[in-house]
Amino acid sequence: MDLSLQQLTQALSIRKQIDALQERLSTIFGGSTSSGAARTSRRRSGGGRRPMSAATRAKLAAAARARWAKRKGTVSAAPAAKAPAKKGGGLTAAGRRKLSEAMRARWAARRKAGGGSVAAKAPGKKGGGLTAAGRRKLSEAMKARWAARRKAAGRK
Repeated sequence: MDLSLQQLTQALSIRKQIDALQERLSTIFGGSTSSGAARTSRRRSGGGRRPMSAATRAKLAAAARARWAKRKGTVSAAPAAKAPAKKGGGLTAAGRRKLSEAMRARWAARRKAGGGSVAAKAPGKKGGGLTAAGRRKLSEAMKARWAARRKAAGRK
């Protein structure tokens, strides 16, 4: 490559102009003049985030993998000690058995005290209803309440 002195000086002046323009661009975008800065400036044109280094991305990915592993339960023995502290939704077989035994004992005591099962009552009689006196008392109370409302509304 044979370059004349004139071509070298022309190339040098163009290079200086390029450097000057890159310097002006860097002051506008506030970053370095490397080609990486040109890429990030295009990416960051919307404002917002800084670019992340590869090391930082690797750390974040490792932390996310650790969280996923912890959630799936495939984590080492040290964090597994915290697992019983979390609230569980279901019953274990032993818990279910204890509950069943307690209910059986409760119902046996109730049958013993009541003198039989619920099915031993008369088939035609409905339990838990109002007596005639209670129904009459309730009816009178409701009539009195309605009368008071009518009086307050201005009606007779």
